[in-house]
Amino acid sequence: MFEQFSHSNYHSICDQLAAGDPDLALIIQNHGYPPLWSRPNTFETLVHIILEQQVSLASALSALNKLRERVQEITPVRVLLLTDEEFKACYCSRQKTAYIKYLAEAIISGQIDLEAMEQMPDDVIRAKLTALKGIGNWTTDVYLMFVLQHADVFPIGDLAAVNALKRVKNLPKDITKEELLAVTEQWKPYRTVAAMLLWHYYLAPRPPKGGVKKKG
Repeated sequence: MFEQFSHSNYHSICDQLAAGDPDLALIIQNHGYPPLWSRPNTFETLVHIILEQQVSLASALSALNKLRERVQEITPVRVLLLTDEEFKACYCSRQKTAYIKYLAEAIISGQIDLEAMEQMPDDVIRAKLTALKGIGNWTTDVYLMFVLQHADVFPIGDLAAVNALKRVKNLPKDITKEELLAVTEQWKPYRTVAAMLLWHYYLAPRPPKGGVKKKG
């Protein structure tokens, strides 16, 4: 079975991680607790995550807002009524337009049931979502972490989390993914919350040189 985190246990999990890892403790000391980032379990949320693939968060949100303007409510039925030109006017690439359509069709056909996923373990959800064209491990990781709040996911394909991990742990730039994942093993079964701490560190304003209390 999978473990989840929530507002009621989030800070205590952060404290537990910090007690076992001085580098994570330093993040909390210098920047406070990370926000508990979360999103609703909806088709719109998955569309948003698809739009975030390999672009800035601002660009993705701009495209999402354009889609909202166009269809009022982002549902599988409504997006399938859009033409490719209308998608293009909403800043959606041809590739992402196709991915959004595949997802809409999968939900309408019953191949994907978002509500049912709330009771499924990580590996089953990953198999179902990555079977869809345009949804890979990064998109699935974000869905598991932000939407379902599964506690033990490390998004190894996320550049911000990986770069923060390298900085915090003073790791070589050319370290392999396998070696990075081995570093994250110490945070089981709360690797999601550890990743939230890393994102929090990554997003924090960089202090001036000489003013940072940090290893390395």
